[in-house]
Amino acid sequence: MNFTSVLTVTIILFSVIDILGSLPIIISMKKEGVVISPKTATIVSAAIMISFLFFGASILGLFGIEISSFAIAGSLVMFFIGLEMILGQRFFRSDNIENASGSIVPIAFPLLAGAGTLTTIISLRVEYDTFSIITAIMINLIIIYVLLRSTDWLSKKMTPQVSATFRKVFGIILLAIAIQITKNNLV
Repeated sequence: MNFTSVLTVTIILFSVIDILGSLPIIISMKKEGVVISPKTATIVSAAIMISFLFFGASILGLFGIEISSFAIAGSLVMFFIGLEMILGQRFFRSDNIENASGSIVPIAFPLLAGAGTLTTIISLRVEYDTFSIITAIMINLIIIYVLLRSTDWLSKKMTPQVSATFRKVFGIILLAIAIQITKNNLV
């Protein structure tokens, strides 16, 4: 492991995870009554990322799933989240919204440890050592945890107009990312 490798992998994962771009989505979900546990979301994201580092290609292969098909499936979930943000209609519903938890789906997967992140992690194994990748994942998880813990504070700093604008803009961006992932992975 060297510092340059850790820094490079950290930056690559940070840009793919895009926690800053996901904040308006998360804040919007919390305002709608979805309970998000930063600890649960971070731990589940960590488990998914680390599992995919070691077993991702094998797990998908076991089910006969190609990485491109996995990426398209994750992009569909992202697409519907983007539609929710733009249209104000909920597609992911719970019987009791007061106790609905978004910590695992859609926060841990696909927003944080989504198809793009997992595909990137599998790809990074070719060029970087495992310890550097794990260190970079942990650094990103610390950033994710801190930002998830700060969503209430951040939401208080934003006016409803700013929040609504961010929600719509990032909804369109999320739709575009979902379409791009699908386009890139169509055979």
